[in-house]
Amino acid sequence: MENNLKTKLAGKKILFASVPVDGHFNPMTGLAKHLQGLGCNVRWYMPDIFEEKIRNLNFPQYSYEKAVAVTLDNIETYGGRSEITDPLEKLNFDFIHMFAKRGPEYYEDIVRINETFPFDLLIADSFFSAIPFVKIKLNKPVITIGIVPLVEDSVDLAPFGMGLPPAKNDAERAEYAKIRDEARNVMFKQAVDTYDEILKSYDIDIERSMLPNLLCREATLCLQIGTPGFEYKRIDQGDNIRFIGALLPYLSEKQDRKPWFDERINRYKKIILVTQGTFEKDFTKLTEPTLFAFRDTDVLVIVTTAGNGTKELQEKYAAENIIIEDFIPFNDVMPYVDVFVTNGGYGGTLLSIHNRIPMVAGGVHEGKIEICSRIGYFKYGVNLGTETPDSEAIRNAVEEVMTNDLYKNNIAKLNSEMQEYNALELCEGYIAGILEGKTELLLSPNPAS
Repeated sequence: MENNLKTKLAGKKILFASVPVDGHFNPMTGLAKHLQGLGCNVRWYMPDIFEEKIRNLNFPQYSYEKAVAVTLDNIETYGGRSEITDPLEKLNFDFIHMFAKRGPEYYEDIVRINETFPFDLLIADSFFSAIPFVKIKLNKPVITIGIVPLVEDSVDLAPFGMGLPPAKNDAERAEYAKIRDEARNVMFKQAVDTYDEILKSYDIDIERSMLPNLLCREATLCLQIGTPGFEYKRIDQGDNIRFIGALLPYLSEKQDRKPWFDERINRYKKIILVTQGTFEKDFTKLTEPTLFAFRDTDVLVIVTTAGNGTKELQEKYAAENIIIEDFIPFNDVMPYVDVFVTNGGYGGTLLSIHNRIPMVAGGVHEGKIEICSRIGYFKYGVNLGTETPDSEAIRNAVEEVMTNDLYKNNIAKLNSEMQEYNALELCEGYIAGILEGKTELLLSPNPAS
């Protein structure tokens, strides 16, 4: 029956969409190409700033017409975001301007797309705020891809974005219940009310909730990147949640380049890789303190800058044991690395797990606090608890991870768990199940093969 379901995917019309941010777009590209290879008619709804990337992937693109492309590069121009220092206030701002207000705009564009491309299924990242519009108003199934740790509310947890560990007892559960109520009605009230009012204006009457939880809950199915070993246990986890393992971005099979290598890798016994991702350009937060901590030591420090201020950093931290480049393919360098110093991007974290590398993590915004918190809670590395650690804190954390086998052993166990999940095959089966109405596939236990 399973093979029969897969063959029936051929010709199905599937629309992909995501928030216009690389970290939301990239994780879904591997799945999109896989479905295209199965014969699905895959198209992508994204703004023109993604035109080259989508063209290189060979997908037809629908550009924004009604929607405003609010990105990490231009959101600072909205209402003084750059002046907000409190992480929760900044998250509230982002919920409103990057997500809530974009929902009806996305929906109006998708209604237009549906007139000429009557798609069978929408696949979107877990923060794409048109999810309830498409599911309820267009009566289309919607699959979300969990591109950060699971955002669903739970009686065992504080609200997503606070970075707090799971409750250990009833007293802590009661305290978290108060925090969740305060989040809805005080801390994030403006964001919650904004989205609730927008939904009601479209005659969508669903329970008022924090936006990430609402989108997860309302999706037909949430395919969560990762495995239970990187997620807090919930006694009330939703029936529409399925873990799929490491769903990684698409990599072309063309081998038209030489793998990255530097001969210094063979001369150093201890190697750390440092990144702040593609968006964070303030290197005083994590990169420079790390460089300062290990300059002229017996530790090789490899830094990727995503093309931001590379020359300046090279000149400032010129040392034999320091390598600073715009971009280094992580698949090329990670096999040599002992510790990954990261601000908590989920893609880099998954690659670190894939390569069995324990981490030192320091990130707060854009949901990174939740990733860093899990790294520390499960002892997959050290969570610095701040995005602006000093050099001593980084040095101590790196030395702790290098000398304590606990972290390396835990990462190895998580890696083994991840290997049990074939992300593309799992997604394929779930998608076929939805499109063929095979509800027994959706209600069965989450497979790990």
